[in-house]
Amino acid sequence: MTMTVNIDLTGRTALVTGSTQGIGAAIATKLARAGARVAVNGRTAGTVQQAAKTLRADVPDADVVEVAADVTGDEGTARTLELLPTVDILVNNLGIFGSRPALEITDEEWRRYFEVNVLAAVRLTRAYLPGMVERGWGRVQYIASDSAVAIPAEMIHYGVSKTALLGVSRGFAKAAAGTGVTVNSVIAGPTHTGGVEDFVYELVDKSLPWDEAQHEFMRLHRPQSLLQRLIEPEEIANMVTYLASPLASATTGAALRVDGGYVDAIIP
Repeated sequence: MTMTVNIDLTGRTALVTGSTQGIGAAIATKLARAGARVAVNGRTAGTVQQAAKTLRADVPDADVVEVAADVTGDEGTARTLELLPTVDILVNNLGIFGSRPALEITDEEWRRYFEVNVLAAVRLTRAYLPGMVERGWGRVQYIASDSAVAIPAEMIHYGVSKTALLGVSRGFAKAAAGTGVTVNSVIAGPTHTGGVEDFVYELVDKSLPWDEAQHEFMRLHRPQSLLQRLIEPEEIANMVTYLASPLASATTGAALRVDGGYVDAIIP
């Protein structure tokens, strides 16, 4: 007997920050396929327009809102709220990362990572959560990382910012307790996003086909992964879409892992 899970988000409006490419674009597409009205967000009008065009091509009947705004600042946040006064689903996906020796990370860099990876999400949650509570339904999600739990030595500023998101998620879940609004974080593992293929081929034999190359990369450089391949953005989007749905009504205050078993722990 074949069983299917039907996720219907018709009538719901979703905002996915940083959704012009990678994980964010995959999330926006998956939510649109489930019937949600989706706001694509990026800093520039050109990249947002192109991402929206791609989404409409993938999902011809999609209702797409273009939100070209830098949500890391007050002006961009105000612009977002002007274009999208209310949302039912807020996916805080925006984030930056980069490697730097721990003792060389400046105060300015620490502040930038906190502003982009943490405060932008906090600011939008503060703006949209009250309306969700008032309406008695809503979904807030934060895209975290395995680096939140297994802090990487080469980018502790990134890891710490993602750890902060786990605390933010749990805290806002308590603020929304008993209201019909759920708040969760998703811990993403090593993912096949833009530029990663070049990075992989810097470390393994360039003559290998991609499937073999990524398996070799994982075996040599990410041996703790139980999946032993990179995660596809769509696989993370699957979890986000489920959490956005009525099916996940009893899941809140949680950190759910889509890490391929990368984190060697039973719980986060």
